Order: sequence, then structure tokens, then C-alpha cells
Amino acid sequence: MFEKLTAQPADSLLALIKAFQADPRGYKVDLGVGVYRDEQGRTPVMRAVKLAEKQLLETQDSKRYLGPEGDLNFVNLLKPIIFGATHDAGNVAGIQTPGGSGALRLGAELIASATPGAKVWLGTPSWPNHAPIFESARLTVKDYRFVDLAKQQIDFDRVLEALDAAQAGDVILLHGCCHNPTGIDFDIDQWKQIAAKLVERKLLPFIDLAYQGLGDGLEADAEPTRLILEAVEEALVAYSCDKNFGLYRERVGALYLVSRNADQLKIADGNMASLARVNWSMPPDHGAAIVRVILESAELTEIWKQELVEMCARVNGNRAALAAAHPELSFIANQRGLFSNLAMSKDTAVALRHKHGIYMADSGRMNLAGMQPSDAGAIVKALSAEGTLSTRSAA
Repeated sequence: MFEKLTAQPADSLLALIKAFQADPRGYKVDLGVGVYRDEQGRTPVMRAVKLAEKQLLETQDSKRYLGPEGDLNFVNLLKPIIFGATHDAGNVAGIQTPGGSGALRLGAELIASATPGAKVWLGTPSWPNHAPIFESARLTVKDYRFVDLAKQQIDFDRVLEALDAAQAGDVILLHGCCHNPTGIDFDIDQWKQIAAKLVERKLLPFIDLAYQGLGDGLEADAEPTRLILEAVEEALVAYSCDKNFGLYRERVGALYLVSRNADQLKIADGNMASLARVNWSMPPDHGAAIVRVILESAELTEIWKQELVEMCARVNGNRAALAAAHPELSFIANQRGLFSNLAMSKDTAVALRHKHGIYMADSGRMNLAGMQPSDAGAIVKALSAEGTLSTRSAA
């Protein structure tokens, strides 16, 4: 039965983890896998999470199924954080998913059920799993250049050209904030132009909001999503709690459908539940229960928000340190989120690892939470030695 299967390439980021762990050098820097790290290089369990888990341990009295919709209290408590305190709850249907990836896949399945073979427009570079998720749902991916990595700026003319080329009913994938892998986000004026194009061309925005709170704060990071949702008739939002609650392995996410048509919203909500049932039956409960317990408590919510402020400040502090270490890296200070993506070849990325102990993805994507401010000089020295930066202007 399986003789026609072909071998698949190994996951490059998993290989990067193993290579870093096996490197015996005393000094090395892990800028690879996209998780938050603190000053000790750990990915800690947040204090609010620990307190919520303690409460769950003491009070949870059953592990029964919750149903394909998951924990709807969790889903509803997230709504004001994402959509704002004054959002119209009647315009939004939501369902718990296994992480943001599960939300993206469920959204893709919902689109495919409504319009088989629909086109999804994807700006590149993007998260490497975006295109495979949509293609696996039998959707057609149309890509266009989003960022010029050599200039480290958005190619907004290309973005507008793609929106003009898209047909009514096409889907536009948008990163809500903290773009992965570039860290380069649209400014508010560009978001307004995009919103106008979405309305004019009758396009469906699918917003991937995976890093809220790790750019400029919870409210600021949600502003572009809210701007888009105020303009359009309907939209999908894939949300992840893996990063801003530090619940990576718990797989905590939600998919939201926003629609001004109450009848269509009700039907689509039922379709989301049916699709979830055949994909994973019931979502994992523990991580969503943690988030629910936190958001049900004003005290735990305040602890979580303060921790998130500290995490955001650390990432932006690392950005500032690296940007100050070399004039040609000054753009990094103006980017947001965990990542920045340098323009380099795979050979250069390999040389950085082998010669200098600086580990990053072959694409040139760096996880800036993986460094310490004191690492900036070594990173600049390595990049200069491999020709990515000018040696004359190094600090």
C-alpha cells in the first residue's frame, strides 16, 4: 500500500536543535527555533500559568469530553483581548483548536468546504508552514513578494498589485502583528489601504494573529486586526496562545469567524464544529483551561499582562542592542516580534554555524529572543567575517 510514498526531507529546524545541542564549544548562540527565551536561555513556565495550574490541580473534578468546540469559556474570554472590550459578540463565532496551526488548518478546511479550490494569496517570505497547510486543504496558493530582504522593507507596490489581481472571493493571508519571519509589519496607513482594497475587491482576509503582546503590547498589536474587521463584511482570525502564554507544547489556539450576516455566521459555526470533529474530534483541554483560569481571575490576568510586558521589553531590548552594534543592522530596532530575516545564502548560514557557533535558520531568519545583549558583538563579528556586513563600519 505504501510503496508509492516518497521520502520527505527532514525538518530543518529540528536538525538545527540537535546540531546546537551537539556543539561542544563553550560559546555558541541559538537564534534558531522560534520560542521565547529569558536571560538564562530558558523558555520558562510563566508565573500566572503556574498559579493557574495549581488552581486546576486543586479544583478540577473531571476529565470528561468537552465536545468538538472545546472550552467555549476560553474562546469567549479571549474575544475582548483580540477584538476589543466593545466588540459585538454577536458578530463573532469561535472554536478552540490545537494551537494556531490547528486554527489555520480548520480555517483552510472551512474555506475549501465553501469554495473548493479557492485561491489564497500569500506574501513571501512567510512562515514556511503557511503554504503547505492551505495546499493540504486543496486550496490554490498564489504567492507574491511582500518584503525586499536586501532593503529590509515592505514592497508595498507588489502588495497592492496582488490585491488588485485577486478576484472576488479570494482569500488574503495577513500577519496581524510581529511578522514571521521578517519582523516587518505594515504601518497604519498601509493597513488602511489594505482594508480599502479588501472591501473594494470583495476579498476575504484570513488574519494569523500568533504573537499578540510581543510587539508593542496587547492593545497596539491588536489594532491592525481591529481596523480590518471594522471595514470588511467577514473575516477569519487564527489565534495562538502558545507564545504569549508560553504554552508551546500544550497547543492552545482558537479560530474565529467574523460576519455581519447572522444566519451565515450560525451555519458557518456549525460547519467549523463538524470539520473539527473529523479532524481531531476534541481539542486538548489542559492549555485552554489554564488560559481560561487566568482570564477568569483579575489577579492572574494582571500577573500575566505584566509578565508579557517584561517579555516584550526583553525582545525589544535585544533588538536595540543588535541594531546599535552595527549601522547596517539599524533596521532591526524598528521591527517587532521574535524574528528578523537577513538576506543571506544557505551557505552563509552554514558557515556561521560551523565557524562561529552562531545558529540560525538556513533562510537567514533569526530568533532575537535567543540572544543576550552581550552577544551582539559576537554576532556582528561573525556576520562581518562571512561578508553579510561591512567590516569597516562594525562597532
